[in-house]
Amino acid sequence: MGTDSRAAGALLARARTLHLQTGNLLNWGRLRKKCPSTHSEELRDCIQKTLNEWSSQISPDLVREFPDVLECTVSHAVEKINPDEREEMKVSAKLFIVGANSSASTRNAVDMACSVLGVSQLDSVIIASPPVEDGANLSLEHLQPYWEELENLVQSKKIVAIGTSDLDKTQLEQLYQWAQVKPNSNQVNLASCCVMPPDLTAFAKEFDIQLLTHNDPKELLSEASFQEALRESIPDVQAQEWVPLWLLRYSVIVKSRGIIKSKGYILQAKRRGS
Repeated sequence: MGTDSRAAGALLARARTLHLQTGNLLNWGRLRKKCPSTHSEELRDCIQKTLNEWSSQISPDLVREFPDVLECTVSHAVEKINPDEREEMKVSAKLFIVGANSSASTRNAVDMACSVLGVSQLDSVIIASPPVEDGANLSLEHLQPYWEELENLVQSKKIVAIGTSDLDKTQLEQLYQWAQVKPNSNQVNLASCCVMPPDLTAFAKEFDIQLLTHNDPKELLSEASFQEALRESIPDVQAQEWVPLWLLRYSVIVKSRGIIKSKGYILQAKRRGS
């Protein structure tokens, strides 16, 4: 691991951007942890193992190039959707904004997901509530720049339907009234409410918004947990220099059978000051 880690550390010391993608977790085989207890644990495990696999396969040519953008992946797990089967698949994604960054992250994430999966369009994208300052409540103003970018992606036919996560009735109503492209779904975390709030249920029914459940933690990936995973995988890296910007989790489901054919994570991080 020493030589691998030194090469990876040298590349990360010069690069500005890191793109990490796990490929299809169902193809991981021996890499797969049998039963992660939480989504956060699964994600951290995925980040570490992807970094380990990537660093063990760094070519001398890559070290000589010192690219600005590092593409870090588990190559044997990469799996694009067969174009002949595209109509039989539902491709869904959930986007988590991690760092304080521009709404352009939304487009970057969707473009990268389409490229990774070999498709021109995602069927559904749900955006997790973007981070707000401590003590502040999520407002429409926080959500607007990200939602506008999602609307642009719907209008350019990159996404079919867009949805939200963890909005209460007031927040959902404000977004619905303001938005040009209306949310078609809203995820509710059942850990925080065992029963769907009646006012939210009534509003969703009136405006044909699907209420879904999820069990993601409030913060799926923090800056600190990403840096720790980076440090454990590549001891020679200045982990504190790297900041995750966004994380996208995708799934590909066979429509007729409801079977998951593919699922994975894509993440973008930047080096501070770059």
